[in-house]
Amino acid sequence: MVLSVLLRFIYPPPSNMFVTAMSVISLVSMGNAGIMELKGKHMQYSKLWNFGVDQKNPADKKAKISGKTGMIIAYTPAFLAGVTSFVLVPVGNFRFDLLRSAITIHFFKRILEVLFVHKFSSWMDTEAATAISLSYFINSASMIYSHHLIQGLPEPQTDLKYVGSLLFLVGISGNFYHHYLLSKLRTKGDKSYKIPQGGLFSLVICPHYLFEIIGFLGISCISQTLYPFCFTLGTALYLMGRSCATRQWYQSKFEDFPTHVKVLIPYVF
Repeated sequence: MVLSVLLRFIYPPPSNMFVTAMSVISLVSMGNAGIMELKGKHMQYSKLWNFGVDQKNPADKKAKISGKTGMIIAYTPAFLAGVTSFVLVPVGNFRFDLLRSAITIHFFKRILEVLFVHKFSSWMDTEAATAISLSYFINSASMIYSHHLIQGLPEPQTDLKYVGSLLFLVGISGNFYHHYLLSKLRTKGDKSYKIPQGGLFSLVICPHYLFEIIGFLGISCISQTLYPFCFTLGTALYLMGRSCATRQWYQSKFEDFPTHVKVLIPYVF
């Protein structure tokens, strides 16, 4: 019964062990990363990097690179995976073209933000940059590949690709807007942190993560295959954990942090 309802909205999963395994791995690994964030074991970048670490006894002496360089390394392979898909498979149906276009635009936007919007004040663990880069590349390539496998199959009874396109546009726009607001908190040469203002920052501490989840949900609805939904759910779990850690960080740094500001979802969580 549940399966029959589910198949109204997604294509039947392809009989491909790689895609099946990657669906499980993506969901479990991203969910686990969210749990690690809650436990204080943060990804080695941004302001959370040294949160809770004894600065007199550093946890490691691994190689570091600038945050800007690290983020370029993280996003570029996934962007190239999207671009390359148009070369390797030049002819695809409309849904497939929408999917790989959305993935390509998503990571191209991230690269542009790194170059022209974000302001970086911290270093990044080289291993973390490599791991994030590999993760984004594998997940992007897997989304494209898993959808390529179902081309030619009958469409799901409920067509979500236009709803997905709208969600993607809302997500990418809202994410960019709140990243822009974050970038305006600092003037040139200023490395201090401030409580974010404007947009949905008056309601949640991480609206940029909320819109990132909405964007990936849009990509999932465009594709309507199992793998992107698993990746989106895993991403949501990770960003929930990171958002909780971010709120804890702000509370530790600012005594006047507003108590009514939620973590990720206005008025709810």
